[in-house]
Amino acid sequence: MTVHLEVADGVGTLRLDRPPMNALDAATQDRLRELAGEATRRDDVRAVVLWGGEKVFAAGADIKEMRAMDHAAMVLRSRDLQDSFTAVARIPKPVVAAVTGYALGGGCELALCADIRIAADNAKLGQPEILLGLIPGAGGTQRLARLVGPSRAKDLIFTGRQVTADEALAIGLVDRVVPAAEVYEQAHAWAARLARGPALALRAAKEAVDAGLETDLDTGLAVERTWFAGLFATEDRETGMHSFMTEGPGKARFR
Repeated sequence: MTVHLEVADGVGTLRLDRPPMNALDAATQDRLRELAGEATRRDDVRAVVLWGGEKVFAAGADIKEMRAMDHAAMVLRSRDLQDSFTAVARIPKPVVAAVTGYALGGGCELALCADIRIAADNAKLGQPEILLGLIPGAGGTQRLARLVGPSRAKDLIFTGRQVTADEALAIGLVDRVVPAAEVYEQAHAWAARLARGPALALRAAKEAVDAGLETDLDTGLAVERTWFAGLFATEDRETGMHSFMTEGPGKARFR
């Protein structure tokens, strides 16, 4: 299998494993969608790390496979491609991408599906599809623009250039830059901390933010209001408030 789901202590690691560059062929995309669904359903997965290994996150699509496809074939495949990445983006739990080495094309688009991105100091990110006479097709034109703004997204997409970890941090493409040897450790620590948090409140927070980005302010506020009120029916809310009153803030132990 080219993608694995490894679970320990509430953290599920979605591990790309297609050496040498984790090229995202159709089988890998389909497997990614399958395991994203599994991570969504499993109660023992409370947070997720996207990880390509110590050397490379994912260097993009499988160009040899794509080269053999004509227009009709890609019309059929492009929806599956997007659906695979959307399945990752819609995991209703905190998701962090641990980015080492190259995250290009589909690799960059996969990292964009996470809630935050922790990058190695040697990471290179970019959307080089224009150099193939194409545009990003797995959400890059949409998620990248929402994350870094349209002007910066257009610069990266129009030129196809790669950015270093430091530039990616400066433009908001990644959230933290750390030594390469510490990327997975720090990503896992972030996920493990949230895995101990209130699962329903974290889901509500993620869905409220994501839904709000897709709509107008009034509709977004309505989404927030519905989730906020709904959480008053949960055990986690009672646990959190009781702990606050008896022990002080930040000491609640959620089930």
